[in-house]
Amino acid sequence: MSINATLIAQLIVFLILVWFTMKFVWPPITKALDERAQKIADGLSAADKAKADLAQANKRVEEQLAAARNDAAQRLADAERLAQQMVEEAKSRASEEGAKIIAAAKAEAEQESVKAREALREQVAALAVKGAEQILRKEVNPSVHAELLGRLKAEL
Repeated sequence: MSINATLIAQLIVFLILVWFTMKFVWPPITKALDERAQKIADGLSAADKAKADLAQANKRVEEQLAAARNDAAQRLADAERLAQQMVEEAKSRASEEGAKIIAAAKAEAEQESVKAREALREQVAALAVKGAEQILRKEVNPSVHAELLGRLKAEL
């Protein structure tokens, strides 16, 4: 055989091999490569979507935390305001009660003062009567001289 016939036979076998490869081997390989590329693309898009969902979830969590902080701060402020109001009411009630106690003490002191003055007047009247008895050397009858003793008490 000559080189030309061998070259032609090899060319024919090569072309048959190329045709066979293009017809039966190449399509499953390209199909597998396309499927693999599609799976990779789907995985990347799912990862991107998961990343976006995570960012969105983190944003919602931050918003909820901020809302919870604001709510807690508001409740704390309300509690402080209520406590302050209760303290003010207690002070007011204590002040009113103190004023009542002071007024009652003043009234009682005034009554005691009036009683003491009255007792002192009677004692002074009795001393005056005794002094007058000593001066006059005779007994003054209190029932007879009641009007005179009453004026004397009033003057004192």
